Amino acid sequence: MYKLLKKKNSVRRGEFHTPHGTIQTPVFMNVGTLAAIKGAVSSMDLKEIGCQVELSNTYHLHLRPGDEVVRKMGGLHKFMNWDRPILTDSGGFQVFSLAKLRQIKEEGVYFNSHIDGRRIFMGPEESMRIQSNLGSTIAMAFDECIPNPSTREYVLKSVDRTTRWLERCKIEMDRLNSLEGTVNNKQMLFGINQGGTYDDIRIEHAKTISKMNLDGYAIGGLAVGETHEEMYRIISSVVPYLPQDKPIYLMGVGLPSNILEAVERGVDFFDCVLPARNGRHGHVFTSTGKINIMNAKYELDDNPIDKGCGCPTCQHYSRAYIRHLFKAKEMLAMRLCVLHNLYFYNKLMEEIRNAIDGDYFEDYKEEKLHAWSGNV
Repeated sequence: MYKLLKKKNSVRRGEFHTPHGTIQTPVFMNVGTLAAIKGAVSSMDLKEIGCQVELSNTYHLHLRPGDEVVRKMGGLHKFMNWDRPILTDSGGFQVFSLAKLRQIKEEGVYFNSHIDGRRIFMGPEESMRIQSNLGSTIAMAFDECIPNPSTREYVLKSVDRTTRWLERCKIEMDRLNSLEGTVNNKQMLFGINQGGTYDDIRIEHAKTISKMNLDGYAIGGLAVGETHEEMYRIISSVVPYLPQDKPIYLMGVGLPSNILEAVERGVDFFDCVLPARNGRHGHVFTSTGKINIMNAKYELDDNPIDKGCGCPTCQHYSRAYIRHLFKAKEMLAMRLCVLHNLYFYNKLMEEIRNAIDGDYFEDYKEEKLHAWSGNV
């Protein structure tokens, strides 16, 4: 259940009550694709750096170790030793982005595994069953991720199919939650708004899926090549037509500046691989912008990555040491930078929530964007 605590213009501050705890929103979900954050970060680390929600991937976990294995191990929470909320995406994005050969039909999608090439079928019911086996807190509906750009004719047909798939997801989720032996029989379902960069199609789809009384609603198919201005325009167009008493999730976004802009437009949930991926390559976020820790100027720099940062990395290690670790190809380099970047994102969300609570979000946003000077 979503409880709106405060709203000013479109900016929302809320609480989302789930079977695995209450999520304070706006929130950034830390992406652990295969039930682990890439960069040797454990579930215990996630608690230390302020993570509220962990996100795992249906497609990847279905391929390995297999969702049946996870179910037999007691579900994803037990398997990865994480007692806070978990969101699993439906696998739709990976099917459309990773599978080289795929066939989209009304029943679902036939595709080849990117690992060993074996033929796999996934449709709405299969995605729900996999996510039910994983036992996540929140399951995402199975949708078609539309290539960008796409013709208006194709987008209309695709969105209609995504709506039909969503109806099937809801029926199957209700059935699975009613069965004895289901890992999490209170699993929640979020629907996904699609429509490419066509505002009117997006709005009509939002109106349609809003009638289904789902647990939450996502805006999908963005951050896939369109400009930031296009993305912000679509968010502004769609959010007013989604239920205001349910959480709104912007999928796969993004940069800290994107998050601030989307919060201003009414978004509650975010996720992105960017902070962990950047960290693994030595690109770290700071209060004054993003830096590349491998630059020569940090060779003798005994400062932490970011002065005043409370993350475990900045409390104990210098830029010079972390740069040395990267140059020496030590795994610890990746771990320290991923920890820092995820802490940066989780702390950013905490500051955003405090700013909304204190009625100074607009000033906070402008201050941050100015401090980052376009580098983040």
